[in-house]
Amino acid sequence: MKDGRMRRWLRDWAFVAVDTAASLGSLLLFCIGLVLLPLMLITGGVLLLPQFVRILHGWSDVNRRRVGRYRGEDIPSPGGTLHRGATIDERLRFSFSPAAGREALWLTVHALPMMFVSIVTIALPIGVVQSLAIPFYWQLAPADEPIVFAFPVTSWQSAALMPLVGVIYGLISWALIPAIARLFSLISARMLTAPRRSLLAERVDALTLSRAAALDAHGAELRRIERDLHDGAQNRLVNVVMMLGIAERALETGATDAVEQVRRAQDAATDALAGLRRTVHDIYPPILDELGLEGALASLAGRSAVPCTLESSDVGRVPAAVESASYFVVAEALTNVNKYSDAASASVRVRRDGDLLEITVTDDGGGGAIERPGGGLAGIRRRIEAFEGTMDLTSPAGGPTTLRAEMLCGS
Repeated sequence: MKDGRMRRWLRDWAFVAVDTAASLGSLLLFCIGLVLLPLMLITGGVLLLPQFVRILHGWSDVNRRRVGRYRGEDIPSPGGTLHRGATIDERLRFSFSPAAGREALWLTVHALPMMFVSIVTIALPIGVVQSLAIPFYWQLAPADEPIVFAFPVTSWQSAALMPLVGVIYGLISWALIPAIARLFSLISARMLTAPRRSLLAERVDALTLSRAAALDAHGAELRRIERDLHDGAQNRLVNVVMMLGIAERALETGATDAVEQVRRAQDAATDALAGLRRTVHDIYPPILDELGLEGALASLAGRSAVPCTLESSDVGRVPAAVESASYFVVAEALTNVNKYSDAASASVRVRRDGDLLEITVTDDGGGGAIERPGGGLAGIRRRIEAFEGTMDLTSPAGGPTTLRAEMLCGS
């Protein structure tokens, strides 16, 4: 029983000690924010503020996990990311979101009052050790030279009383440290957890954006299909009709090239059928039904002009719409690699973590890839956001280029 209480007390002291170190990190970030504040005001917050808020989100997430482990509960992150190429409105919404305001308030509280209280609290056990050791120090101290502690120790009588002071410190720390640990964890948990109403509002906003992205992706897909049918199969079918008309007139007039005209019409009809098959394949590749997502991606990697390796394990079957989107994400990414990267090799990594599907496409090319409106990378983002997913592109000059996508796929 006593061992259990001691372990809990040591766990509480360790939490307060780590929180003290974390509060120093919060103080540093707080000071950086104060230094950058004039520059943020000058630029309207568009350039520096989103980057500062992104760092603040990351630091808050670290502390959410730390506090959550201590409390034995999951403290959800409010989410929200800022992708490259975001508009000014998106950057300002990200910077002045309610989640950013709550995290800035937590940073202020954690960096100032909580830091001072935690420093005093963790010093109490150290004071116990010092109090118990002062009688031994007194024997070694030079004559007429006081030992400075919480108050000066100037005689044997005051030195002999120091173990009693240590006992008092020990009793205070035994009761105070668990209370401070619970209080600090409660404050951080409350301030870093979004209110239920805010979580619902953010969920509604995410679903609205996801629906808009799905509609955009659906509209773009319909336009692509219409363009493929109009420019491909429809033109070929018109040629077939014209060739059959020529063959009909040749048969009516008894011309000798009637059979040749029929053969040409047959070849044109074969081309039209192949075009229709390609269009159908682009809507939902049959290879997904035949081989599953891993087999289909292996086929894409094998057909890549740039040597490409595929790494996947136990992905299994996911919803057909997610399989199709994943297939086209990798297909478009490899198309960009083949056309623009000048890479010598590429790799595709697919991993499933619960209900999250992660896709990473990397090449060792020259880098410098930029997401442009209406471009292939923007199309990939539209497909991913339709499934409440995220895309992150890293492509420094000189390479390598890494495209990382995450999509919900059901558990």
